[in-house]
Amino acid sequence: MERAEKREFVTELNEVFKASGSVVVAHYAGVTVAQMNDFRSKMRAAGGTVKVAKNRLAKIALQGTEAEGITDLFKGQTLIAFSTDPIVAPKVVMEFAKTNDKIVVLGGAMGTTTLSPDAVKSLATLPSLDELRAKLLGMIQTPATRIAGVVAAPAAQLARVFAAYAKKDEAA
Repeated sequence: MERAEKREFVTELNEVFKASGSVVVAHYAGVTVAQMNDFRSKMRAAGGTVKVAKNRLAKIALQGTEAEGITDLFKGQTLIAFSTDPIVAPKVVMEFAKTNDKIVVLGGAMGTTTLSPDAVKSLATLPSLDELRAKLLGMIQTPATRIAGVVAAPAAQLARVFAAYAKKDEAA
């Protein structure tokens, strides 16, 4: 990598650290290329990104961001998983780590909060932003559906009574 490419990469990574809802740092030693491609595609499908960066460049990119507290995690072969939704990156990393024991979560950051590996695991168990929106929408819609059913019930019963009288009159 030339010096200009390094500068561009550090600038891009710095913007990523500033815009991300959460960042997860993990070791990936021993992961095959096929497994890494599978991991990247799962992360991309969920709305996140996985990058492998030189530790020195990642530390430089962290300077001046809220996630600056995780600079000590960058030792050895590390990868960075990030997403704008704070739950997506930890969730996908933890799901992939369950099936692949070579992914070792070192920690991460969510805003100014530095996360331990246990904190990343607990964050991964939370529902995503879309799941929370769906639950909230369901809770809002349920009472409206019940009210509509209660209001419509007397009219439906009245219509059945009229239909029964009509049949009775026709039969007579």
